[in-house]
Amino acid sequence: MKKNSMSNTQTISSKKICITSQGDNLDSEADPRFGRCQYFIILDPETMEFEAVKNPNLNATGGAGIQSAQLIASKGVKAVLTGDIGPNASRVFEAGGIRVISGSSGLVREVIEKYKKGLLK
Repeated sequence: MKKNSMSNTQTISSKKICITSQGDNLDSEADPRFGRCQYFIILDPETMEFEAVKNPNLNATGGAGIQSAQLIASKGVKAVLTGDIGPNASRVFEAGGIRVISGSSGLVREVIEKYKKGLLK
């Protein structure tokens, strides 16, 4: 788990979001996969403070989507931005009242800006 130098888990607000990423920073490409993405960027869109969480389910033989969804739900996010997400992971988020926005692409930083401007549906 990598955190940016100015944040820690306690300082990230309750408005945090999750973006699937191919790297551990905001200039990484967004990962089109949810359950088998490289990293989850957990971010407060107001302060831009973030935590990069390496996906422990990347090489799971089965259930990667559900296990990843449970991990992210435990982080207290209000929304997940990803390229594509399977039905089992979607159900975990639906049960937790977490919004899922699929079809995200580009750099993580760009995805966040689109989200903040209300351009992602």
